[in-house]
Amino acid sequence: MNYAGKKKQRGSSLLEVLIAVLVLAIGMLGMAALEMVTLKNSNSAAARSQAVIQLYSAFDLMRLNRDVATSGAYNVADWTCTSMVAADPDAKNDYSLFNAWLGGVQSSLGDPAACGRISCGADECTVGIRWDDSRATGGGEEMEIETSSRL
Repeated sequence: MNYAGKKKQRGSSLLEVLIAVLVLAIGMLGMAALEMVTLKNSNSAAARSQAVIQLYSAFDLMRLNRDVATSGAYNVADWTCTSMVAADPDAKNDYSLFNAWLGGVQSSLGDPAACGRISCGADECTVGIRWDDSRATGGGEEMEIETSSRL
């Protein structure tokens, strides 16, 4: 029997196992990083979907009182992140719809600093939502969605 060949290979399998474990560990770290990015982007996509749902919800609420909406009573032209209070009790603006809608927006997006605005004219209304989307890959500090529609 020739034992010389077996003595040369002693320990080489241990080195191969260590290299295989190192390659496997690097692969697992890569998979964990990929999973983290996927979750972040999935949350961003869910927030965008919720924002669109909330936009259409505002239009549906305004369609219930179309005449009031087209008269401009629901208008909040500037980006507003807190509940509105009418300065003048005799003012024509009714902020109850906006306040309830904004609360729903902030709740569904999970962002208490989310802002909204509503601007209606005689024929068309524009509704917008702005929120922080910086957690997503390539997301900005302010994600903004606006939609215009006829009531």
